[in-house]
Amino acid sequence: MNVFLKNKNYRIFSIASFLSSAGDILFYLAFMTYASKLQNYSLALSLIAISESIPRLFYIVGGYAADRTKNKYRNIVLAAIIRFVLYGTAGFLLISNLSQWNLVIIIAGINLISDIIGTYSGGLVSPLIVNLVGSDEFAEAEGFTNGLGEIINVSAQFIGSGLLLFLSYSNLAFINAITFLVAGLLFAHVGFKQKADKKIQSHQEENINSQNFIATMKSSYQQAKKEHGLLTIIFVMAALNGSLGSMNALVSIVIVANRSTMIISNYSFTLAVIGIVASCGTALGSIFGPQLTKKISIFSVTNFSIVVDICAIVAVLIANIYLILPLFFLITVTASTASLKLTQWLVTSVDQTILSSTIGLLNTIVMIAVPVMTTIFSTISGITNVKYALIMLLAVEVIELIVAIRLSIKTRENINTFVETK
Repeated sequence: MNVFLKNKNYRIFSIASFLSSAGDILFYLAFMTYASKLQNYSLALSLIAISESIPRLFYIVGGYAADRTKNKYRNIVLAAIIRFVLYGTAGFLLISNLSQWNLVIIIAGINLISDIIGTYSGGLVSPLIVNLVGSDEFAEAEGFTNGLGEIINVSAQFIGSGLLLFLSYSNLAFINAITFLVAGLLFAHVGFKQKADKKIQSHQEENINSQNFIATMKSSYQQAKKEHGLLTIIFVMAALNGSLGSMNALVSIVIVANRSTMIISNYSFTLAVIGIVASCGTALGSIFGPQLTKKISIFSVTNFSIVVDICAIVAVLIANIYLILPLFFLITVTASTASLKLTQWLVTSVDQTILSSTIGLLNTIVMIAVPVMTTIFSTISGITNVKYALIMLLAVEVIELIVAIRLSIKTRENINTFVETK
């Protein structure tokens, strides 16, 4: 939070990111509502879900393209303007005479293109934040941005549902377009100010990756490999995120099977409460976690998060919603903190010319783990029983904890050996 209050350029840059994110959520909610009213709503909603999920596969490509970009500020502004034009077009289409299905297909395509551009724009963000605040304060800055962004995202969902009562779908599309235009202007303002101050111009020109894609991925791997324990902790964090995704899916099944003891008011409200608790945990962990755990290693934070995750699985097994809620909150607090500490480690250990590519690789690993593990354990639940799926997930988490503890002990021994030889 301190870096947000003290660094004016970073503050403006963050506000630009918040605006585009909030506008995107408003439009997504409106588009989903529109599609839900079609006759074959299931297919329409599936198309939207696909248009939202496919861009996640482009994290690596977006990061690689960002690393090869010479004028990052110019391109992040250009990306915002292109997305302004795309959603402005969507707004005009929604007041046109096109058939409903043609509208859904075209706008889903627009949303797909916009989100792919967003992966590139997101790749530009990390090196620019490093330039604005420095690598030492990156985790704090990124944590505050992510945490406040999480709060804004939750708020935008409630605001969007309210706006739909008196605004049309096209109006929300135009609002989304305007948020990208304003974000672009704010990005441009920061870029011009930075160049005028001559703080990063020469440094920015140096941070250009000239390697091809394969060579870049090899460099990312080799540099991460040099840092003892970094690669292992990346996969441990991916498995932890996959476990959280799996548990979210399994909890909804357990609630249905234990309606009399687990439901608070009604089923949808109970799921909403779980989602809000998790979002609040993520927000608080992102905002305050990096500052509160500066003297605590990522291994200790990760180990604690896995222990809490194991306790949460046990709480789900005994179907106690009042244990599940505080444990879910604690998991998301510690997991978001560990994730930021991992990103900080990457920022300080990986060559800045391939920073976005490396972060994109990390995001892709985490992204793949969630659907893969969710699919596996949901399938086990469907074929057998949800309790067997939870027991197997519990076994995976215990193994993960053993690996993480051994890694932390080995890393500590290596550090002590290094100090002694010095």
